Amino acid sequence: MFSLQKPAASSSPLQQVLDTLDSVILGKSEQVRLSLACVLAKGHLLVEDVPGVGKTTLVRSLSKVLGLETKRVQFTNDLLPADILGTSIFDAASHTFKFHPGPVFTHVLIADELNRGTPRTQSAFLQAMEERRVSLDGNTYELPHPFFVVATQNPREQIGTYPLPESQLDRFLMCIHMGFPSPQAELELLRGNRMTEDQIPILLDAERVRGHQEKAGKVHCSEVVLRFVQRILMQSRSLRSDFTGLSPRSGLALLSVAQAWAYLAGRDFVLPEDIQAVGPWVIKHRMRFPTATAFDKSKEFLLAIPAE
Repeated sequence: MFSLQKPAASSSPLQQVLDTLDSVILGKSEQVRLSLACVLAKGHLLVEDVPGVGKTTLVRSLSKVLGLETKRVQFTNDLLPADILGTSIFDAASHTFKFHPGPVFTHVLIADELNRGTPRTQSAFLQAMEERRVSLDGNTYELPHPFFVVATQNPREQIGTYPLPESQLDRFLMCIHMGFPSPQAELELLRGNRMTEDQIPILLDAERVRGHQEKAGKVHCSEVVLRFVQRILMQSRSLRSDFTGLSPRSGLALLSVAQAWAYLAGRDFVLPEDIQAVGPWVIKHRMRFPTATAFDKSKEFLLAIPAE
């Protein structure tokens, strides 16, 4: 059966993280767990949705409970690469240029309305995001570890935006949408029956997050799982004449998210069901389906491929 079942976290601290986030983001257990899986897989997350559905709250809550520093950048058409990456300023006292780091030097960066930035700014930011370092004036500055970017886009707004090309979209490990809450969750939200951001406890820190990332990356992928992923890639390449298909990097992305998902479920091995569960969120922004139907079509595509 194709579903995102709530996994039991592999350890008490991770279960506490999940429970805490579920108390803040009501009725969005899938999005909570996918976001945490993205962190464990050392990837970056793209969130496409309308304003006011909890995108920023999710990220701020996740970073706080993990004990990670967070910064936010609002993308506009006049935002420059230096506004994000940093710049070198001449120091008269020492007669040297000193590097002043930009907001990208943090553990968690919220890139709001990424598609409102110009292609030049988008490209510079996404290159630093992928390489996890900033190169300026012949010097290289490493970004903190862990480093996690959550970029948001409003798919319904087109005026004044610069859609990301496929090569840039591929740098995001997953693309999720929040959606409106269920009627019951929305009623609880209106009643004020949820934990506020000020009440969120800090349960982990950067060092322990790194430890969980390393453990998740060691989760075993059997030959059955590897061949299943290869069938997905090969099938995508014969799907449509206007689409070249999923790249090998897409296959690696599927495996890394599935490893994190299995780790959250308390397993040291990946099942084909893990690939099916997280797969739509990994491939939906890579398959070039219309935004409104991308998830459903990605899900249908995966269901049609035999797991064994």
